[in-house]
Amino acid sequence: MPKYITRQRKALLSYLQAHADERLSAQDIADALHGEGVSLSAVYRNIADLEAEGLLRREHGAGREASYQFIGAASCRDCLHLSCKKCGRTFHMDTDSAKRLVEVVSKTEGFALDKADTVLYGVCEVCQEESDK
Repeated sequence: MPKYITRQRKALLSYLQAHADERLSAQDIADALHGEGVSLSAVYRNIADLEAEGLLRREHGAGREASYQFIGAASCRDCLHLSCKKCGRTFHMDTDSAKRLVEVVSKTEGFALDKADTVLYGVCEVCQEESDK
C-alpha cells in the first residue's frame, strides 16, 4: 500500500470500483476523470502502482490497446472471469462451474490455473440475443 493516498488516486480507485465489471483503457479512465482534475499521466502512474499491488489486471486484446480491470476485492481474485468481446463487460464465472473447470484442467492437463489472472473470452448472453434479432 502506498505511504499516502492522493486526491487523484482516491478518485481513480472510486471510479475503478464503480466500473469493476468493465475493461477500461487508460484514456477511458482519464476522460471519465478529467472533470475531477485527474490527468492521463496520473492515471498511468497509478495504474502501474495498482498493478504492482495486485489490485488491477492488465489485458491485451488482439489488435487493441491495453485495458484494465479492477480486481481489488478478494472475492474477485478468487474467480474465473468471462469477458465479452462485443460489449467489453467482464463477469465472474459461476462458482460451481469455475470449480469444475479448474478441477478438469488440473486433472487432465496437470496444470494449476491462476484464477485471478484467468479470463475466458467469448460473447455474453445479452450480445448473443441481440445478434439473433
